[in-house]
Amino acid sequence: MKNTTKRNTIEIIKRLKEKNQTITFAESCTGGRIASEFTAISGASSVLMGSAITYANEIKSRWLDVKEETLTQYGAVSKECVEEMLTGVLRMASANHAIAVSGIAGPTGGTEEKPIGTVYIGVKNSEISIIKLYHFKGDRESIQEQATRVAIALCKKNL
Repeated sequence: MKNTTKRNTIEIIKRLKEKNQTITFAESCTGGRIASEFTAISGASSVLMGSAITYANEIKSRWLDVKEETLTQYGAVSKECVEEMLTGVLRMASANHAIAVSGIAGPTGGTEEKPIGTVYIGVKNSEISIIKLYHFKGDRESIQEQATRVAIALCKKNL
């Protein structure tokens, strides 16, 4: 799986270079793993504008303009929150493309409504905005790795 993620990341960087476009990330439960995958590739600096690890709701609001009402009504682990994270990080970084992730990696924090492994992943650019709900299984590290892999694959597919 690691090699697939690396190949997908290299392909995204290549395509963005060809289009003279940029990318940015807003990560919560992945804690910077998506950015780490990109920065592990030489040449990523030509397309990666930066990344925001917005773990706390207060930072989601302050940095990315996620509305307090959104967090209160839907929670940080929601389609609505990820949509606002995408919009906010695109604005903040002045990038062409964005990935945003928010979820519950565990082992605590899960509820009956949103169990551990619940993760929303979104990608956005001027033409598309896609947000998908996933239910990953495994321990904290496994859930974070799965979310990272799927986020990068979703970006590549919709680039």
